Amino acid sequence: MLWTGLEVAETLAKEGISHEVVDLRTLLPYDRDAVLQSVRKCSEVILLHEDTRTGGMAGELEALIAEKAFEDLDGPIVRVTAPNTPVPFMPPLEEFFLPNAKKVIEAARRLAAY
Repeated sequence: MLWTGLEVAETLAKEGISHEVVDLRTLLPYDRDAVLQSVRKCSEVILLHEDTRTGGMAGELEALIAEKAFEDLDGPIVRVTAPNTPVPFMPPLEEFFLPNAKKVIEAARRLAAY
């Protein structure tokens, strides 16, 4: 999802909405300091990953942010993930299933307007 995040950041920058993209290269262990530093810098969070919403890494990151940086947030933590369904194996359904730039842009605009 790194490339999706970068594409979204570039698109939204043209609208005056700036975002920082943090690419966690590893998930265990993950760079807690980088996550918290970004939250404190930006005050808004969108967690993006291809995994399903329930049981995905975004839930762990959301818990970390709520425990360690809640006071730094200016709005709700937003997760953009795949839905809680099995992965489809048909291209049009897979396109619907996976997060994409359009879904992230919509979430970012809602968060910016919060």
